[in-house]
Amino acid sequence: MSHTVTIEPIGEQIEVEEGQTILAAALRQGVWLPFACGHGTCATCKVQVLEGDVEIGDASPFALMDVERGEGKVLACCATVESDVTIEADIDVDPDFEGYPVEDYVATVTDIVDLSPTIKGLHLKLDRPMTFQAGQYINIEVPGVEGARAFSLANPPGKPDEVELHIRLVEGGAATTYIHEQLKAGDELNLSGPYGQFFVRSSQPGDLIFIAGGSGLSSPQSMILDLLEQNDERKIVLFQGARNLAELYNRELFEALDRDHDNFTYVPALSQAEDDANWQGFRGYVHDAAKEHFGGRFSGNKAYLCGPPPMIDAAITALMQGRLFERDIFMEKFLTAADGAEDTQRSALFKKI
Repeated sequence: MSHTVTIEPIGEQIEVEEGQTILAAALRQGVWLPFACGHGTCATCKVQVLEGDVEIGDASPFALMDVERGEGKVLACCATVESDVTIEADIDVDPDFEGYPVEDYVATVTDIVDLSPTIKGLHLKLDRPMTFQAGQYINIEVPGVEGARAFSLANPPGKPDEVELHIRLVEGGAATTYIHEQLKAGDELNLSGPYGQFFVRSSQPGDLIFIAGGSGLSSPQSMILDLLEQNDERKIVLFQGARNLAELYNRELFEALDRDHDNFTYVPALSQAEDDANWQGFRGYVHDAAKEHFGGRFSGNKAYLCGPPPMIDAAITALMQGRLFERDIFMEKFLTAADGAEDTQRSALFKKI
């Protein structure tokens, strides 16, 4: 049994199956609603019920307070419907967002490679092609682990039946531990996607700055490979940060791209390079490498940031001090169990963070 949900102010209608959340139904029918955590704790997907009967579900009392419940507000990631419903959502979809529907896939592991001492490269073959925008992510069901885990796609959309993921081992993380220690070639995984609002705003003018840290290189890698495959003529600079040389993975790939493309520049930075005596590159934090490269002035560019929260926060400060502002900065913060997000990564617009 299904019910119709009308989403105002856009007037879109979706069919919601019994037991299905409003958010899941919307994403699977190509209708984007704002969301981040996906499990009722961040309040990004809060909507107003105008008509109809809705079951609130397992929404955190901190994300959805009692007074808001009394006013008819619900979290779309938790709420299910018991009748035809009309809701009002704060929808601000970017014109460059292509809005591909979320679908389910079966993937076969084709290869697992050591990218660094803490990061594995996981390569999957899908049972059918998946259409996505460079920078988006997928949710994977890991055997024996409750709930799906989100990982950014590192491959460009030009290879729609292949998936490349960069997965860092998180201490105490059940999903990443399984992937690092038990998963093997030939195994099958269930996944869904694409998700996320992290993608290149192609219609906006300006050259492109990418700042990545750790396994946060995955989304920028997908975006940069896609831009270069499309012969995009804008200047592109990638700043990749790592603690030491062993953690600076895929360096050879980007050095080759730097040689082969006049409009692409690669700047690696090591924050703890004391033991790498032969390192001739930048020594320090990745945001400082960006400041040095641009002379502290970033105006006229668009910046895309992907990595752990401390790196993101430092990069935002540096960019804004260099005359780049909110409308020009886009990001994907990687949050793990250590950050209180149970091995998930959140996808949110700058203004939601």
